[in-house]
Amino acid sequence: MRALLMTAMLLPALADAQIYRWTDANGQVHFGQRPAAGAEQVEVRPQVVERDDQTREREARSERFFDARRQEQQAAREQASKARAAREQECQSLRSQLSRLQLGGRFFRNDAAGERVYYSESEVEAARQRLAMRISQECS
Repeated sequence: MRALLMTAMLLPALADAQIYRWTDANGQVHFGQRPAAGAEQVEVRPQVVERDDQTREREARSERFFDARRQEQQAAREQASKARAAREQECQSLRSQLSRLQLGGRFFRNDAAGERVYYSESEVEAARQRLAMRISQECS
């Protein structure tokens, strides 16, 4: 389809071009854009190609197919972009949690009664290791 479009765009330029024909000493016929000794100008008429209804319908089906394929590819690119953004946001959150754990301090959770239960140093270290492992697996 693109080749047909390019040919159609070039036809006016080709129609304006002057073509010369000449025969050399060996009897071979040559064509060129520059006149040689004894060359005569040849009139070149562009060929008009008429397409039948079946050809036009086939071209229309092909164009619809390629349009649908382009839309599918665009949707896939957008979905992949959203997935990358969500993954980057998750990685940023994991890194933030790890940096808070590495700063130190006392960490706690609230139990069912609403009382604070402080984590031991070994529990904090285990949490650091889990976060570091998730970051290395998911954010590389």
